[in-house]
Amino acid sequence: MLRSVKLVVSGQWPVARQNAHHRPLATGHWPLLLVLATFPLQAATFPDQIGDFTKSSSKAIPLADQPLYQEFGVQAAEQAEYAAAPKHFTATAWRLRDSTGALALFETRRPANATPSTLTKLAASTPNGAIFTYGNYLFEFSGTLPDPAALEPFYAQLPQLDQAALPSLIGFLPQDGLVPNSERYVLGPVSLERLDPRISPSLAALHYGTEAQSGRYRTPKGELTLILFNYPTPSVAREQEGAFQKLPGAIAKRAGPLVAVIVQAPDLNAAELVLSQVRYEAKLTWNEKVPVDEVKGMASLVLTGFAFAGVLGGLSIVVGIGFGGFRFLLKKFGKGLDDGGMTVLGINNK
Repeated sequence: MLRSVKLVVSGQWPVARQNAHHRPLATGHWPLLLVLATFPLQAATFPDQIGDFTKSSSKAIPLADQPLYQEFGVQAAEQAEYAAAPKHFTATAWRLRDSTGALALFETRRPANATPSTLTKLAASTPNGAIFTYGNYLFEFSGTLPDPAALEPFYAQLPQLDQAALPSLIGFLPQDGLVPNSERYVLGPVSLERLDPRISPSLAALHYGTEAQSGRYRTPKGELTLILFNYPTPSVAREQEGAFQKLPGAIAKRAGPLVAVIVQAPDLNAAELVLSQVRYEAKLTWNEKVPVDEVKGMASLVLTGFAFAGVLGGLSIVVGIGFGGFRFLLKKFGKGLDDGGMTVLGINNK
């Protein structure tokens, strides 16, 4: 793995960190640095073997749309060729910061003519292969796909794998009339501008960490785009609903912390119908992974508590039997204990 070169990216040209004497690198070193910078600094994504297929070559690939891919959190990209004569496939992988970024890139790269697939939780078949996510990875396979069972060992060895749950926001997009493969996920100002430049980052209040899911819908008078913005609280969403309604040609509706927005709808009645389908239901997702040692420790603590309670119960029974037996023996030998008498106050006799 290459770790000896560190590049700091400036606005125009990468600047290499100077040595201890602050001497700039010679001009002739730049080509070498640029070559090294094109290779990922982490372990390779693709193994030498996937099922019956053997890797023949692999290479790092540049980002197709750097501003957008960086916003999605792309950390590395690699492409490999596999063959098992006469079969062959090309595999491309993007490792992202999290599964939400993988979802956003999946929706961006998914072809319009793709069809649903059961390869993974988020997958689609393409005319020449498949596109799918696995955790924080996005994959595109073209050619003869390997058997899905052969991919399981491949998934297990993926470096820096993160399998956090997908955002619940994607489940609130109405399905009636939705154009297949038209969904787009918004993670920041770049993806928002690509979706609809009429909605500024300040209007969308992206400073709240706002994310959005969009989709196109067919209507009798043409397609319209619905965008669902997810805000931290319903009160913030209520404020943003009022802000969106001031946008010329926009229609907005709030549902819990969600604000549904349609800009310049060709058919207002159809737009109202689409908005009426937006429903919010709170969904609790627990993403934190509890360490195995903590689980074992908690289980041991609970078992210890039950054991302690059992010991106390046993001691109580033994003490009770002993005390009762002691009293029985005293009475048998004529040495009964004075139980004491009852004192009657006789208040009612006055």
